Amino acid sequence: MPRMTFINPDGTRNEVDAPVGLSVLEIAHRNDIDIEGACEGSLACSTCHVIVEPEHYGRLPKASEDEEDMLDLAFGLTRTSRLGCQICMTEEIDGLTVSLPAETVNMMLD
Repeated sequence: MPRMTFINPDGTRNEVDAPVGLSVLEIAHRNDIDIEGACEGSLACSTCHVIVEPEHYGRLPKASEDEEDMLDLAFGLTRTSRLGCQICMTEEIDGLTVSLPAETVNMMLD
């Protein structure tokens, strides 16, 4: 089974099983990783923002225009930022490493 690593804002690392077909957001929730995902993966917020390690970023499919629009709302946006709900695990990205930003912005709260 593929594996992936989450790097927490404090630098601690969590290496977890990453079943093929699940999103990074779903994998995080299954492993009690602190990613909000306020819109539950419907591409309506940026609370599952992750920063993909540069060596893995090029192996991911290109972000959709809708994802890029939501990323514009993310705190701490970087060149390798993606939304965890939009990255589906495959064998090709086994070993994926993502960092969690120090903060998130939840535009869904009013």
